[in-house]
Amino acid sequence: MRNDEDHRPSPETLLRVAQAEEAENERGKLKIFLGYAPGVGKTYAMLEAARLRQGEGRDVVAGYVESHGRAETDLLLEGIETVPKLQVDYQGVILPEMDIDAVLARRPQIALVDELAHSNAPGCRHEKRWQDVEELIYAGIDVYTTVNIQHFESLNDVVAQITGVIVRETVPDRLLDLAVELRLVDIPPEDLLQRLREGKVYIPEKAALASEKFFKPGNLMALRELSLRRAASRVDDQMRAYMESRSIAGPWPVAEKLLVCISGSPYSEKLIRTTRRLADETKAPWHTLYIETPGLSKHARENRERVWRDLRLAESLGAQVGTLTSAFVAQALIDFAIQNNVTKIVVGKPAKPRWREFLRQPLVDEIIRLSGTIDVYVVSISPEKERAKTPAAQQYKKPFHWSGYMKAVGLVVATTLLCTPVQPYLAPTNLVMIYLLAVVLAAIKLGRRPSVLTAFLSVLAFDFFFVPPRFTFAVTDTEYFITFAGLFTVGVVISTLVSRSRERAESIREREEQTASLYYLSRDLAAASDLEQILGALIRNIEDSLGAGVAVLMPEGERLEVRASGGAVALEAKEHAVADWAYRNHQPAGRGTDTLVSAGLLYLPLQTSGEVLGVLGVKLKADADYGSPLHRRLLQAFATQVAFAIERALLVKQAEQAQILQARETLERALLNSISHDLRTPLVSITGALGALRDKGSVLEESARSDLLDAAWEEAARLNRFVANLLDMTRLESGALKLKPVPSDLLDLVGCAMAALEPQLAKRKVEVRIQPGLPLVSMDMVLMTQVLVNLLDNALKYSPRDKIIEIEAGVLDGAATLAVLDRGPGVPGGDLDRIFDKFYRVPVPEGAGGTGLGLSICRGIVEAHDGGITAENREGGGLKVMVTLPAGS
Repeated sequence: MRNDEDHRPSPETLLRVAQAEEAENERGKLKIFLGYAPGVGKTYAMLEAARLRQGEGRDVVAGYVESHGRAETDLLLEGIETVPKLQVDYQGVILPEMDIDAVLARRPQIALVDELAHSNAPGCRHEKRWQDVEELIYAGIDVYTTVNIQHFESLNDVVAQITGVIVRETVPDRLLDLAVELRLVDIPPEDLLQRLREGKVYIPEKAALASEKFFKPGNLMALRELSLRRAASRVDDQMRAYMESRSIAGPWPVAEKLLVCISGSPYSEKLIRTTRRLADETKAPWHTLYIETPGLSKHARENRERVWRDLRLAESLGAQVGTLTSAFVAQALIDFAIQNNVTKIVVGKPAKPRWREFLRQPLVDEIIRLSGTIDVYVVSISPEKERAKTPAAQQYKKPFHWSGYMKAVGLVVATTLLCTPVQPYLAPTNLVMIYLLAVVLAAIKLGRRPSVLTAFLSVLAFDFFFVPPRFTFAVTDTEYFITFAGLFTVGVVISTLVSRSRERAESIREREEQTASLYYLSRDLAAASDLEQILGALIRNIEDSLGAGVAVLMPEGERLEVRASGGAVALEAKEHAVADWAYRNHQPAGRGTDTLVSAGLLYLPLQTSGEVLGVLGVKLKADADYGSPLHRRLLQAFATQVAFAIERALLVKQAEQAQILQARETLERALLNSISHDLRTPLVSITGALGALRDKGSVLEESARSDLLDAAWEEAARLNRFVANLLDMTRLESGALKLKPVPSDLLDLVGCAMAALEPQLAKRKVEVRIQPGLPLVSMDMVLMTQVLVNLLDNALKYSPRDKIIEIEAGVLDGAATLAVLDRGPGVPGGDLDRIFDKFYRVPVPEGAGGTGLGLSICRGIVEAHDGGITAENREGGGLKVMVTLPAGS
């Protein structure tokens, strides 16, 4: 008997369900009204559903609805707010399109978007309307849309086979995966044909043409079956997801994984679509792999572009795409399949003539032989139809270059001329070695095909000029046929091996350059300590590896601003808008993408697992490079590495700010404790003196009352100095301290300071030495008096009561000097530079105190006068603090 635990969903299942629900909650919901042909009533059904939602209080807006002049459709559209269409001028023709920015600004709960497969006019943000719908969904807006079954990419070749019509406007199958609800709009084909004859689908002229080509009963029945099967498959998916999430027992399929290998041939599209359909049927993930052999690395640009298009098609259909470089395609394919746990490989049936199989084993046979336990699906392809579909296939042929072949002929002629003088001294079979040397030279310098021609011509030349009878192709000794066969075979083998080695070395060199580029970037990023160095390393490495112009944009407030650029890249307002879209939508945009393709640069978001930190804009040298998977992967790797480096720099900065904040909080606590203690001491003395006077004033003698008042006054003055120091430091740090300099005498300054400390100085011996004839000094008398008061107060606190305090004023090196000297304990040598820091205090004698701000305030005020302040220990003990000010009035 099974336990309850056996019925519980697995943790992996719960995690998948939770992640799916979280993703659905973050984006809007997509509802697709699916039909099998125009005229089945998709738009009508969408508007009916929209009016029901509107009746429930939902905010419904028509982003783009095409009624085609049907009165019943126009009637349903009444009462639904319609966003004005965007009028796009294309070659003098005004084309109405959906204004996606207006819909986003309006932000309804539900947006109605008709004709999902529609191609937007050039100049719109996206090439296709389904991309507009994706943006609305990811902006959190629910979307109702319509589409016919023949527009889905994976069914494109099947529909072409059924109807004979190639559908150009296609929609990726992932839109079906995104849809929360799929509603099938269906009517019998007979009723649809009747609507067509009545002019309810197309105007009469167009309806007649459509009935002859697309609207045939057989076509409609086949398309109807496709739509019904797709809708049933969707229901089956939902049922399985429900059963799996609740651990309901059922026949679960074994986990499958599919792999299709493409080669850039015209048949690759069919293989990709077939694999997508197999993946749908088996509910399996799938891979698309392109294996580049060294011999194919120099294909024409058109062929490379076709490979890139095939890879993008596979990616749009939901495949994980990859590329490899290997001289042995079958082995590399099987190795990839084993590493990725692939259970089924999809390949195409060979379309080459049968006789070529005797020269070289077909690739399909090699794959089957090496596959082991992996299933191999061989897909049949009709060459005639495929060639009809690609009439421009001839343009993909590699251009023929005569120069290499002419050099091969010249090389054989030169070899023959070299062999002629030595022919009397060497046997004919020994001359073969010289011709083999020519073949090797041709393979190294000219390539495989010219070297094969060299081998063939060498056999002819050797036979004609050196094999008896000479100067004729006749051979009297049949053993020479073995020599001819050996010369030609060895020549072909040598040319093949040498050419393959050279091509492989070239391929390895290209890979090494990419690996080196990533290594150099990683090294530079590891050494970068701040954002500017990181961006500088990125720009330098992209320029060195790709020769491209670069711009890095990062957010500043609500806008993206260029933080660094290279390669003379200047961004206009349009380019900023494209970069902003890539930043906000977390997707690439611009050149080489499907979004805002008219932009001048390719924009890649600098994205980490947490957020998008900025945008990388790249201007490549050639237009074809934008579609190159190698360039895109390299740029994506650059963007990812830099994104993590920027995140690291920002985290380091945040950590430093956190440390500073923590140190500040610690300092504030220490300051609060210090201030509370230093303020409490005089307050206690003042409170005690005033309390004694209030309670016992009438019985105290006059001298006792006078002493209490003097003590209270002295402590009040001390408290006032504490508060003044705090206020002065606040003004210094905020820049609010304003000087009022006037020519002043240093003798007056000393007198004012001593008068302010008269009660404290009355009990101490003070010696004043002022040099005669001192010039006037431009200074703020009030602030400089505060400086001297702080210095004297410091000397009073730290020197014994029986020691003398000295004040000196003079001129040194053209500057006025003012010094305070004491005979206290001095300052430890290592702390002389720190005594002017805020809150720094050396051990204070008992009874003394302070905030540790006095000397710091002195330095701030003196430096505001363009002066300086220093401290040094005196011989015999004590400290000398000297202030230097510019002399003269």
